[in-house]
Amino acid sequence: MTELTIVQAVNLTLFEEMRRNKDILVLGEDIGRNGGVFRATEGLIDEFGMNRIIDTPLNESGIIGFAIGLGLYGLKPVAEIQFADFIWPAADQMVSELAKFRYRTGGEYSCPVVVRAPYGGGIKGSHYHSQSIEAFFVHNAGIKVVIPSNPYDTKGLLTSALREPDPVLFLEPKSIYRAFKQEVPEGDYTVPIGKAAIPREGTDVTIIAYGAMIPVCLEAANICQEEHNISCEIVDLRTLMPYDLEAIEKSVKKTGRVVVVYEAPKTLGYGAEISATIAEKFIEYLESPILRVAGMDTPFPFTLEMDYLPDPYKVTEAVIKSYKF
Repeated sequence: MTELTIVQAVNLTLFEEMRRNKDILVLGEDIGRNGGVFRATEGLIDEFGMNRIIDTPLNESGIIGFAIGLGLYGLKPVAEIQFADFIWPAADQMVSELAKFRYRTGGEYSCPVVVRAPYGGGIKGSHYHSQSIEAFFVHNAGIKVVIPSNPYDTKGLLTSALREPDPVLFLEPKSIYRAFKQEVPEGDYTVPIGKAAIPREGTDVTIIAYGAMIPVCLEAANICQEEHNISCEIVDLRTLMPYDLEAIEKSVKKTGRVVVVYEAPKTLGYGAEISATIAEKFIEYLESPILRVAGMDTPFPFTLEMDYLPDPYKVTEAVIKSYKF
């Protein structure tokens, strides 16, 4: 076991999987000698060389298009988009091409591309370096969407993504890239895509979240327990598409109260889909309305960043409201 941050877990996983699978290569902006803007690819070029660690022009559409071609020819490309906010020039490639190959060929061809991108706020990056894009790509069928919340899951989920036969969008919560360390096994292990985790068990209120919101929710759960005697269970989705409906069902039936937390704008955010599904399938088990704690319906701000983002006190307020309904 070794203690790693999330970004170190990304780096270690790329090293281990590139040694295991000679068909894996990484491409993106400044990922070679520079090691990436967050240093997630640091050192890879020294071991694997310029044929497998490819510095690209500032052209997101080209990065994804090139990765699609490599994937169709049997390689395993890992395309890094420097910030998730920059992915939009590549959206047509991802939605119209990458997500559709298995379907349009009747299962004859897959396109096993992994797209990595840091997402979300919390680093004072303002509106071009802070957005949460997950709902758009969940909505467009054909791409699995994965978001870890800790170093252990980062390594296990990224390993699974790198062994997937189909496209995976692997979004990394950059605000907690180096926020804490966790013991991570040095050997081979995977965390299955499509399975949620329960980082905290409880009986009164279910909090559903993912990525950088998990530490926020854990702190809120502590406040609720210590100051209000409310027991919160936290469901860390880990995979947004396909998500673990069974884990959600089990927790909702246990507590009867649900708060969904995400940092994207509230309207039509990913949490709206989770809320709607719970209302459709499990409404008879609910003791109070489903509540959402999310970002605001505005462009991401700079000076008011922490007012925009969910925090433990906003989550606590929602939990109390749900519990006392």
